[in-house]
Amino acid sequence: MLSFAATTRQLGRTQLIRTATRRSYATEVASKKPSNLPLYFMGAGVAGLGGYFYLNSTGKSVITQEKSPLDPENFKDFRLKKIIPYNHNTSEFIFELPNNEASLLPVASCIVVKASDPEALKDEKGKPIIRPYTPISPSEHKGELTLLIKKYDNGNASKHIHGLKEGDTLSIKGPIPKFPYKVNEFEEVALIGGGSGITPLYQIVTHALSNGSNRTKFTLLFSNVTEADILLKSDFEALKKKYPTKFDVVYVLDKPPAEWTGLSGYISKEVIQQHVAPASLNEKVKVFVCGPPGQVAALAGKKAGMKQGELGGILKELGYTEDQVYKF
Repeated sequence: MLSFAATTRQLGRTQLIRTATRRSYATEVASKKPSNLPLYFMGAGVAGLGGYFYLNSTGKSVITQEKSPLDPENFKDFRLKKIIPYNHNTSEFIFELPNNEASLLPVASCIVVKASDPEALKDEKGKPIIRPYTPISPSEHKGELTLLIKKYDNGNASKHIHGLKEGDTLSIKGPIPKFPYKVNEFEEVALIGGGSGITPLYQIVTHALSNGSNRTKFTLLFSNVTEADILLKSDFEALKKKYPTKFDVVYVLDKPPAEWTGLSGYISKEVIQQHVAPASLNEKVKVFVCGPPGQVAALAGKKAGMKQGELGGILKELGYTEDQVYKF
């Protein structure tokens, strides 16, 4: 959780404070101007509300949203509001949240989805196919939840979602907590991603950089097959321009075009040594990894199902410890 002083500096004209859903820490909302109203208190009782609140002109707190419209225990159907094609095999799917509410998803977390029709998406044993996705819309964004989903030829869930039409519904459950990111917990953060595995890394970096008190330096190493496969590139370029001292991105392509001036091949030991803060920084550095299982295994060792598993691969060779590495 942010310190009291840091949180006070972040309050804007609307005096909104967002606390994480069903978590003991808060995710922060950045603002441009400090508050002139009386000081705000963020005790455990307030954090436990898991919603928005503000103080009105009389100094009385007013609850505007007590909890997320999502349910971490049960699937709920949400209407597909809009589909925005992104590239040749990926689209943004924007789902409507009721009553213009925000998702209040804590950072970092994901959701899981299944077909609204129980007969529409099953495995060979007749059980519903359930898949995790990380939203790319900010958790304080009202009325919408956006998923960036790549269609895979052998991906039953992704094919089902790409087959949806505006007005259809998808069954969603969440949030599923992952890593409880805290602003300024680390001096250096490396984000190593591949393909559609970029979404949880995007969630973390956009959340952190939007906080006016952020001092952490982020470096993204992002590998893809072709240049057309690079997701969210314009967003990352905008972040790099806006936060030149706090964010850098390095693209790596398996099949670069002739005019490509970036790195080619794969994210190697040498690439990490060149661009990632050294393990010798100890608790001051954190490395987040997300991508295809083969890439994750090569970089940081295989995951053990939903658990982290033992650290291995290139990062272990370079001296990083399990405390310094997190695999999504």
